[in-house]
Amino acid sequence: MTADSNAKMWGDRLAITGTNIVIGLGLVFLIVPLLVAGLLAFDARDYLGPLPPPGLSLHWFEKLFSQDYVVAGLTTSLEIAVLATVINVVIGTAAAVGLDRGEFRGKGVIMGAFLSPLIVPAVVTGFALLLFLSKIGVVSGFPRLLAGHVIITLPYALRATLASLVGRDRRLTEAALILGATEKQAFWSVTLPLIRTGIVTGAVFTFAISMDDVAVSLFLTDPTTYTLPVALVSNMRASFDLTIAAAAVLLVGITAVLIIILERLVGFDRLIGQGMFR
Repeated sequence: MTADSNAKMWGDRLAITGTNIVIGLGLVFLIVPLLVAGLLAFDARDYLGPLPPPGLSLHWFEKLFSQDYVVAGLTTSLEIAVLATVINVVIGTAAAVGLDRGEFRGKGVIMGAFLSPLIVPAVVTGFALLLFLSKIGVVSGFPRLLAGHVIITLPYALRATLASLVGRDRRLTEAALILGATEKQAFWSVTLPLIRTGIVTGAVFTFAISMDDVAVSLFLTDPTTYTLPVALVSNMRASFDLTIAAAAVLLVGITAVLIIILERLVGFDRLIGQGMFR
């Protein structure tokens, strides 16, 4: 073995070792805070103390759900997330089909407009929506929150559906048309089943992002209509206790349920592998 080959081998080993260390540190950085929050959520003490807690209890969850302010925020968050998901599935699917099939001037500009909420800072989006909706007379918190959540989550539904459309076999739709199906029949019987992976994926991401949003929601709430994250931020400012840890566990649990649903309905191999792009 030559000196150059030996040096290259050691260089590869160092690169692999460094990559593994970076991945490990990243996993620790992501997982440890969740474990600490989960442990504190079950702390039996009535105050924030050193770890580990001397005992475990559910009293922080009981306190969380005994606060009408928090329960109202959770109810609003669920309502907004469900409605935003339904609306964005319809809009995202229609827009994706139109962008996939159409060849027209300004297509890139329209695509950029749909995806702009991913680029524009959420604070700017929230403030701009507040000014715009106030100018047109929308002062109620619920429609403002719904409009804001539809806008910031639409790119996820659009991109997921568009990815499925780009990867589908167009010959199947063409075969249906040749065999006598109308455009409508071909879409519902052939195209829609082929892109259901992207639609479901977009719906799950839309729901999760809506439940988690803080920056936009802070601008669009009113004294009687607010989301769970906004309620938690207000509680932290008033009196910091471990109900925030219980709420964090609740949100992590909701996310875990969504991941399980995504795995059952779509499958991660189809989501990130070749199945989506066939």
